[in-house]
Amino acid sequence: MTEHDIVVYGASGFVGALVARHLAEHSPDGLRIALAGRSESKLDAVKRRLGVEWPILVADAGDADAVARLARATRILVTTVGPYAKYGKPLVDACARAGTDYLDLTGEVLFARQSIDDNHEVARGTGARIVHSCGFDSIPSDLGVHVLSEAVRRDGAGELTDTAMVVTSLRGGVSGGTIDSLRHQLDTVKRDPAKRRVAAGPYSLSPDRAAEPDLGRQSDIATVRGERVHPSLRGTLAPFFMASYNTRVVRRSNALRGYAYGREFRYREFMSVGASPLVSPVVANGVKLGFGALVAGLMLPPTRYVIDRVLPKPGEGPSSDKGHFTCDLFGRTSTGAHYTARFRDDHDPGYSGTAIMLGESALALAVDLPKGEGGVLTPATALGDTLVERLRAAGVEISTRGSSVSDGRRG
Repeated sequence: MTEHDIVVYGASGFVGALVARHLAEHSPDGLRIALAGRSESKLDAVKRRLGVEWPILVADAGDADAVARLARATRILVTTVGPYAKYGKPLVDACARAGTDYLDLTGEVLFARQSIDDNHEVARGTGARIVHSCGFDSIPSDLGVHVLSEAVRRDGAGELTDTAMVVTSLRGGVSGGTIDSLRHQLDTVKRDPAKRRVAAGPYSLSPDRAAEPDLGRQSDIATVRGERVHPSLRGTLAPFFMASYNTRVVRRSNALRGYAYGREFRYREFMSVGASPLVSPVVANGVKLGFGALVAGLMLPPTRYVIDRVLPKPGEGPSSDKGHFTCDLFGRTSTGAHYTARFRDDHDPGYSGTAIMLGESALALAVDLPKGEGGVLTPATALGDTLVERLRAAGVEISTRGSSVSDGRRG
């Protein structure tokens, strides 16, 4: 029998402490939770702030033996320590071997791809559920498409074809960990053209790329007129900065489910920048150019030095918790019907909102879901409706609406 039900690794970091706080406030009595990380004194400070009597476990991410002991000591390991490509591999490997369920916040394509290659079959054998990306990367995207597809299926409206998530409202900080992960991945692809191709591939996280349908180009940095996504949208939509990761997670969910969303399922993500036919195209293209400039700047040493001085550092967080986000999903079906879904919350998406999503993911595995088939899974395939109901109970709006509106086309 394991000593702990949930271990939060990285609990002294900003997001890790928020996850620990969420668990302290929402865990059922009797759940055995421990805090883990490199610094006993920092973990003890978190423990005292929370007013809990949880054990403290000290382990360095680079110490393979310590990490293996940590994985064997718990049913579920939650880690907020990134960049995951730099610090996460020993931990996820150890969990896969030990049969320990694992949750993280990665938005790194190359790390997730390596985890799939190294751990999927191992975890299937041990029963470990390895679930990456259980925060704002990529739960709104993955669960949003999940509930959209379920509504289509219940109504017998065919399969999803052209589907998009549009971030219609967003206020919150970008975490230092996210920026550091971007830096690390850019450094990697700069050195290795083969990994650059993996990072750029639309099906880079799919279980079998050869089995994926050829649906043509699916750009993550395109702008598009709103009415091409849904008849109700106006103006020009800008690319969403997390699309290059989220879209691959959603496509993996579709493939792992035997293409339950549809064999002609095309998925993209955008940001709304207003409905003005004159202003929104300018802003949308400005956003597109800005993303390109940020990536180029981080790849060049002189400009990286300047950018690094103004961007948040890993482990840092905002001084206040004021934030919100609304992600609207729009899907057209093979019968020509339109469906919409909404994923909305009044918390900072990169911090307290992510902590709620990760904390509830851990509780779903610890309390609700019996041990099942293992593997490197996604939030939708591992947690699905159970996490949807948990997040709704936590105050997150997750809703769907079918529409009789048809554009007269078939998928």
